Formats: sequence, structure tokens, C-alpha cells
Amino acid sequence: MTEITRAFDILELYKTGYTKEDLLCAKKNKQWKKYSGNDFINYSDWVSYGLFALGLKENDKIAIISNNTPEWNFCDFGCQQANIVSVPIFPTISNHDLQFILNHSEVKAVFISDKSIYAKLVAIEKEIPWVKYVISYDPIEGLMSFAEFIEIGKKHAIPDKIESIKASVTPDTLLTILYTSGTTGTPKGVMISHKNLVSNFKACQFLAPFELNWRALSFLPLNHVYERMISMLYLYKCVSIYYAEGIETIGDNLKEIKPQIFVSVPRLIERVYEKITATGEKLTGFKGKIFDWSIDLALRYTLPNTNGLWYNIQRNIADKLVYSKWREALGGKLVCIVSGGAALNPKLERVFLCAGITCLQGYGLTETAVVISVNYYGGDNIRIGTVGPVIEGTEVKIAEEDHEILVKGPNVMLGYYKNPEATAEAIDKEGWFHTGDVGDFVEGRFLKITDRKKEIFKTSGGKYIAPLMIENKIKESRFVEQSMVVGENEKFASAIIVPSFVNFKEYCKEHEIPWTGNEEMSQHEALKKIINDHIKQINTSLAPYEQLKRVELLTKEWSVDGGELTPKLSLKRKVIREKNAQAIHKIYAQED
Repeated sequence: MTEITRAFDILELYKTGYTKEDLLCAKKNKQWKKYSGNDFINYSDWVSYGLFALGLKENDKIAIISNNTPEWNFCDFGCQQANIVSVPIFPTISNHDLQFILNHSEVKAVFISDKSIYAKLVAIEKEIPWVKYVISYDPIEGLMSFAEFIEIGKKHAIPDKIESIKASVTPDTLLTILYTSGTTGTPKGVMISHKNLVSNFKACQFLAPFELNWRALSFLPLNHVYERMISMLYLYKCVSIYYAEGIETIGDNLKEIKPQIFVSVPRLIERVYEKITATGEKLTGFKGKIFDWSIDLALRYTLPNTNGLWYNIQRNIADKLVYSKWREALGGKLVCIVSGGAALNPKLERVFLCAGITCLQGYGLTETAVVISVNYYGGDNIRIGTVGPVIEGTEVKIAEEDHEILVKGPNVMLGYYKNPEATAEAIDKEGWFHTGDVGDFVEGRFLKITDRKKEIFKTSGGKYIAPLMIENKIKESRFVEQSMVVGENEKFASAIIVPSFVNFKEYCKEHEIPWTGNEEMSQHEALKKIINDHIKQINTSLAPYEQLKRVELLTKEWSVDGGELTPKLSLKRKVIREKNAQAIHKIYAQED
């Protein structure tokens, strides 16, 4: 097998060994358009040639602003071979941040997917002087189309030059700059080398029992290092990648594609569970009792499985009657789901593991390209509530003074682009990257994240509150869409909650309650009682100083476009506090 030391070396596997007719697939006009391994090689070459034909040079920067599509990969690998640095950008980015990134990185050309992204570029056209070319995957009048660009590449083939450039690229060469939106401040450009990404997907290759006939469903944004690294792992293991048409079509695409693996963020896994429980709540009589019993059984599942013979007999019965139907809804061939980006509720892990749906929770940051630790499929490599063992080749130590997680290894970034001060702040003189996360080891082997260092706050009584753990408990109710714990410098902790209006609307329909709109229904006594009863139950498991004294229900969901969430759906706490200052004031203006 070809030794992989630079990311583009993956292409050599498809020249010398792998044969795949459906390597990269996406729907065009409701039909699957499939690209083979040979297509992948050819298009990557044509992109390399085309970039030089347009006048770009080595070390220039190009941006990719697009939904997930095979063309995304062609541009990525075409840049790699030409030693041109890619700057992937979220399609949902604000105009302000888009302008900053394009100028800060001095992007010369931009690949886009559709008119909505082009509209953003037009709006800031006069403020982005570096951009010389915009190339669109979808045909847009007045713009160079990707098909036209590829034709330019074909006519200006320079294979010898590309081979010479590839020979000069080392594992430490800058591959890409990934701008982290973060929860505060101006985006920072994380510089990722070939070695950073290659070492990471190689270390994760035993994550699952990959086989050549496997299919993966991809729907998380490719411009995020999480999905990008996993995609490189798929390509390294010759797994076919099928791109979902959108978040709303995931259920249909799962049944259609029947994948063995997909990666997700916890919120999407929570929604799968909510659909399962909502269906179960509609069952009556014997079927309803069987469903409730299967859930109760799953909540008692342990790893390693020490539940005993009688439990396993019951589990087999529940599998035939209930769990097998869950797996069928996910395509019927699913081996595992990989969860990252935020903390996965241990309750969901337990239920899905019992049901034969293996959730592998991992942990990492853009700056560690990406995985630091992950639970592995099979054997004794999973512990519920943890993010698994540290990957091979990476070191982790827990700071004595504040339990911050520190990381050292080949996956740690080169630094922040044009920002040596921030780099020096993040990576100390001994080479340890400071994650800003707080954690510890379980059984001396499994890393457990307890909170974000910056998100822990202190009440006026001097007690520290770790909000993430409490927020995960709040979201266990299917009537809660989003939540944020508040109470910094206040006498007690409370929460602001965005209800799940979809699920409450269903509840109202079943109980013949007229629906009068989100704003009015957010204050309905039935919803208040459901939420408050749930909070009372949560409080029984919390220390007295952690208990939530009051909650305030909001009327509008937080979103990336609204500025309350990062693209990976983390809370921008400062923004949320500012936008909901009145609701928070109402909580603490009440008499004790």
C-alpha cells in the first residue's frame, strides 16, 4: 500500500489499488450522480491545472463556500496538489465575518455552490479587493461555471509541473486555514498542515471495522474539520460517501442508502430519539406497555455488559419486538454513529447501545485537526459518558490547578494565521495546547469532559456552576428544544428555555388544546407545568447550589443565522444573554 504522508497521497490508492465506482455521490435532479475513484483523480488534476491557468500560484489562497458535494472534494484535492491553500467557509456565515476572512487570508478565487452564496459576495463586492475569480458549481448567469473551469483545466494540462510541486510538499506544509467562529470575538484562522490531518485519520482508522463495501452518509458541513477529517478517513478506507440532500432529508436518505456509518452532532441524535419516543407515546394497550418496558430496560444497560443472564434474555426479546424497528428506520445496516462537536447525553448513549445502535462519542477541536480521543467499536473500548481513550500518538495531561485538558501531538495545529499572540496564548513553551476544556480520566483510560473552562461561572454565594451538564439534563425532555443556564453573580442558578413547539403542538392536538401561535403558547399553563415538573425532577439529582430556582420560556429558537449559535451549534452565551436580557431580568427581579 502507498505510504500516506500528505493528504493528496490518498489519490495514489485509487491509481494503484482501490477500485470504486460510487466513491463520491450526490443527487442531481433527484437522481444519484456517482463519481468513481478514477473520476476523483481526473477532476482533482483538472482543478490543479485550471487554477494555474487562471494565474494562481503556489501558496495562494482559495475559498470554498458550499454545501457538501463531490465538487467540494475535487477542489480540495486539486488545491492540495498545486500547493494552494484552501480556506473553507460555512455557507451560513454572516457578511461581516465573510468579509473579514476573505481579506485576512487574501483569497484570490472563490468556489461557491449557488445563488444565495453569490448574493453574499455581491453585497460585499467592493470590500473584498483580493478576490479575482468566483466559480459556481450551479450555473449562474455572468459567472464562470465549474464545468467551464474544468474545461480550462483540461486544455491547460501541466502534469509534469504538478508532479514537481507534489514532490516539494512535505508533511509539515500548510494545507488549509480553518477560521473558527468561536463563541466570542473575531474569527481566528487555524493553520492545519498535511501531517495534522493525515496523522489524525490514520490514528482513527480502527474506530470502526471498515470494509470496502461500506457506505457513509455525509451531512455535517465539509468545511468543518470534523466532517473533513472523517471524509479523508472514508477515502483512506475506500468507503463510498453519499451526500444527504439536506438536514430535512436525512431520514429518507438513510433508508435509501442504507449506510454502515455516519457522523453527527448530538442535537441530531437527540431528534432521532425524540421521534422514537413520540411514536412510542402514541401506542396504546399491549404495544404501548412493550415500548415503555423496552425503554426502561435500555436505561439500565451497562458497559461492560454486567447486567446478567436474565437481563440479556429480556434484551433479546425487546430487540425482536422494538429495537430492530429502530435500526430499520436508520437503514437497517448501520454499524455505528460517531458523535462529536458537543457532549452527547449519556442517557441517549445507553439507550442506543442497548438497541444495537453503537454511538461512538469523541472529542477534539479545530486546533487538534480534530480528534483527541474517541470511543472505539468492539472490545472493551467504550465507556458511557466519556469521550473514549486518547488516540495513538497524541498525549493528554490534566492541569493540576484547574483540571484543564492539555494536548501535545502531531495533530496540533501550526498556529493561528497572522496571529502569533493568540498562538503563544494557546500553545505554551513546552508545546502543550491548552484546550479550554475541563476534564479527567475514568478508570485511568477514558477521558471525560466536565465543562468548558470559560463557561463555568460563579454565583454571588461563591459557588461554581458547570452549565453544560445541567443543560444536557434539561434537554432530556422532548418538550425542550434549547436551554441555557444563567446565574453568574446572582444568588441562584436558573435557566432560559426554548420549548420544542413542534412537540408541544402535537401534545395540544392530542389533548384538544387550540393552538394560537408560538408566542402565546409559550406561556400556556400546560407547557409550563410540563417544563416545571421536569426541572423539579432534575433538581433532585443536583447539589443544592446547582438547583434551578426559576425558568423563563422563550418564543424564538436560537440559530446560526440569528447569531446565537456557532456553525457547529454551540451556544454563543454572551449573545444569548444580551438578546434575552429582559427574560433574565424577569427571573431575578422576582422576590425570593
